[in-house]
Amino acid sequence: MKNGAYLASVIGAGQFVPIQALSAAGLQKPDWYLEDWNPDESFLTWGKTLRVQPILHYKVAQPREMTSWRSWGGVLSDESANEEVQRITQELEQIKRKSLFRMEMLPVQAVQTEEEANNVLKNSFDVALVYAASGSGRLLESCVPKDRDTLIFLRHRSGPTYYWYEALSVAYLQTNDRERETRLGKTHVDDVVVDDYDDLLWKLRSIYALQNMKNSRIVAVGGPWGKYASDAPDLAKKQFGIDIINIGYDELEPRIKSALSDSKTLSLAEKRAERYLELPHTVLQTDKPFVVNAFVLYDLFKQLMLEAKAPAFTIKECMSAIIPMSKTTACLTLGLLCDEGVIAFCESDFVVIPAGILVRHIVDAPVFLHNSTFPHKGIVTCAHCSAPRRMNGNRYEPTTIMTHEESDYGAAPKVEIPIGQELSFISPEYTTGRWVGFRGNVEDNPMLPICRSQQDVRIQGNWKQLINEVRDSHWLMCYGDHLNEIGYAARKLGVKWDNISDVST
Repeated sequence: MKNGAYLASVIGAGQFVPIQALSAAGLQKPDWYLEDWNPDESFLTWGKTLRVQPILHYKVAQPREMTSWRSWGGVLSDESANEEVQRITQELEQIKRKSLFRMEMLPVQAVQTEEEANNVLKNSFDVALVYAASGSGRLLESCVPKDRDTLIFLRHRSGPTYYWYEALSVAYLQTNDRERETRLGKTHVDDVVVDDYDDLLWKLRSIYALQNMKNSRIVAVGGPWGKYASDAPDLAKKQFGIDIINIGYDELEPRIKSALSDSKTLSLAEKRAERYLELPHTVLQTDKPFVVNAFVLYDLFKQLMLEAKAPAFTIKECMSAIIPMSKTTACLTLGLLCDEGVIAFCESDFVVIPAGILVRHIVDAPVFLHNSTFPHKGIVTCAHCSAPRRMNGNRYEPTTIMTHEESDYGAAPKVEIPIGQELSFISPEYTTGRWVGFRGNVEDNPMLPICRSQQDVRIQGNWKQLINEVRDSHWLMCYGDHLNEIGYAARKLGVKWDNISDVST
């Protein structure tokens, strides 16, 4: 029996159950789930752990008289290979300490034969990290799994130079031109790292995000859709494996009614609202009951997610259908969920939501789905009413709680992003299989008669090219420069990536 059906059998269909009572109904607490709303809690880090299998392949060189017997490289003996294993182990321990995502480094396996390599590939792991020190092409091929990701590490100056620093070529690797038959299957030139462990770390982080984006689950209240692309939900399912759990308003409405009539629920929501409004740099410019009801929705949305075993949430018709039911808007509630660490979006737009799930796992911080505007003189304005305020995963940005702009009702955060803050953006081209990316810096948080959280952003790079991408679509924003990670993941997803800010060099 599914969790939702089990709950219904225990508590009665359409009834509201406080979050604290759900565990009594037999639902286990997942790693993305926070038992109670607490703004002092650390941002939730969750997701499937990335298991990395390092493999060193080498060949012992045997001296032969009066002929070439030694290849390039400094790992050509058992002794040098043992030293290299120790060096790799220490280096990987260092990057493991630097990583902010869940990653397990398995012990380094040194192999000299195809049989030894094949035995290693029988292990349980997600990505092979191949240190191509020396040995034949067939040995290299034996270290690359056909059904999992592979990264190849080469040494130039970071240790003993590797033979494959010279020998690795496009005969073995895919390129951006076209997919073709190569000796290492789908392993790409972008999957090669020379010396740079920071480069290796962000590629591992990107693979981790891919692992957690593919086949993920999301609750869609009111059903899914795509802005100007009706096929977006189907594409999200087929290309990315996203499992969309459709919850109708006919199911949600009686739960809302039950919650709003429950005195204990309202009392708890009142206390949470008071605590939220006490956060530093928080100003209230709407009626407090709207904020209280936003916390009632917070418990309801989390209940739906827990029942569906889905760490992500979105809601359609959030500017209309939800308002008369909840006597507030969903804007603040979505921000609360994002600030906690789960994934939450307004408008149920599956043109951009898959990218949003991916980037949330790349940055380990909230992402902001927002409206786009017409670029001019290097500036674009980004705005929506459901912005997170903990965009760096730590501090709460100064925020004014206002009404939702279009309805002049409810509770919506106007978040002030620091002037100069660097941002990364994704603009999906409907469902054509192409994403446009760029960086920008905040120049102003104006107060225009548009969605409440609004930023004027100075575009980095060829801003005029962005004019050709105007399509009145939703974009995705995150703090920091993450275009390399996004572009790397996009290729693995089969998505064409165009980086206007050109940070790929």
